[in-house]
Amino acid sequence: MTIRRMDNVLIVVEDLDAVVSFFVELGMELEGRAPIEGRWVERVIGIEDVRQEVAMLRTPDGHGRIELAMFHTPKATGAEPKEAPVNTLGIRRVMFAVDDIEDVVARLRTRGAELVGELVRYEDVYRLCYVRGPEGIIVGLAEQLG
Repeated sequence: MTIRRMDNVLIVVEDLDAVVSFFVELGMELEGRAPIEGRWVERVIGIEDVRQEVAMLRTPDGHGRIELAMFHTPKATGAEPKEAPVNTLGIRRVMFAVDDIEDVVARLRTRGAELVGELVRYEDVYRLCYVRGPEGIIVGLAEQLG
C-alpha cells in the first residue's frame, strides 16, 4: 500500500478568523493555530521569505482535517473570478456528512454563507446542497436519509 490516509486539505485564505469561525460553526474542531516561517517551510513549498499563520481543524470523528493558511509574506495571489462557479477547473468543494442539513445551513447563514443552488433530495438516499462561505469557499453538505 502506498497511501496510509488522506491527512488534510489546505485552503489559503485572506481572513483566517472568519474562515476558522465558519468551519467551527459547521462543526469542525480547532486543533491549533500557529505562525509558520523559516527555511524548512520555504524548502517544502518552494517560496522564499515565507511568513504565514496556519490553523488546523478536524472533523468530530478525528479522521478529516482542513488546514487554513494566511500568508503575511509573500502575499497570497488570487484566482479569478473570486467566487468561481462549481465547474471551474481545480478543487471546487469539500463535502461533509451532516445529521441535520437544514440546521447546518441555518447556522452557516449566520456566518454569511449562501446556498449555491438548492437543497435537494437525491432519491431516498440523501439531502444535498452546496454552500458558499467566506472567501468564496464552497462546502457540500449531505444528510443521509433512512
